[in-house]
Amino acid sequence: MNASDEFSALWLSVQLAAITTVLLILIATPLAWWLSGTRSRARPVIEATVALPIVLPPTVLGFYLLVLLGPYGAIGRWWVELTGDTLSFSFTGLVIASCVYSLPFAVQPLQHAFEALGRREIEAARTLGATPLDAFFSVAVPQSARGFLNAIVLSFAHTLGEFGVVLMVGGNIPGETRTISIAIYDRVESLDYTAAHTLSATLLVFAFAAMLAMYLVNYRGRRNA
Repeated sequence: MNASDEFSALWLSVQLAAITTVLLILIATPLAWWLSGTRSRARPVIEATVALPIVLPPTVLGFYLLVLLGPYGAIGRWWVELTGDTLSFSFTGLVIASCVYSLPFAVQPLQHAFEALGRREIEAARTLGATPLDAFFSVAVPQSARGFLNAIVLSFAHTLGEFGVVLMVGGNIPGETRTISIAIYDRVESLDYTAAHTLSATLLVFAFAAMLAMYLVNYRGRRNA
């Protein structure tokens, strides 16, 4: 694998992480808002389901996603009939698998932010004539900015470095499903430790910079508060 292949793997990983993060914010925001305020008995079950990817081995999650997204799976069969293509071993399949795998890293920061906010401000906005949607976007979203920042950073960084689920669902197809983590694995397998070190160091520096920026913003926010 040459430098061009390595750049292609890195760019594919960035695209995957960016698309997954956008979708996760859209999915996680209403789910986290509901979890932060509901008294439903189903809440613990849903919270446990959302958090499952944190403790479940990636190979186990990847296997069941592969079965589900495969051409004979419940979702994969429908997708083949609709588009003529398979979800397994495709970039679209990677996006779906990544959304499932990184879901708790988007939901939990948002849920904590919404819980810390409380409902008094929302109720005050409602008494002034705001609709529930207006109150949410004008009050809850601005005051939960750090929660959104945490969710975006964690979702992007987690997706960028994922390996097991990506390999199980997407395989190792150059230019389509070979991500930077798989490229590192290929380099190690071929005993090219110099290239593996370069790619690993790139991810290490990015991950540290992203986490440092997130913690600095949170620290300054708490200090100002």
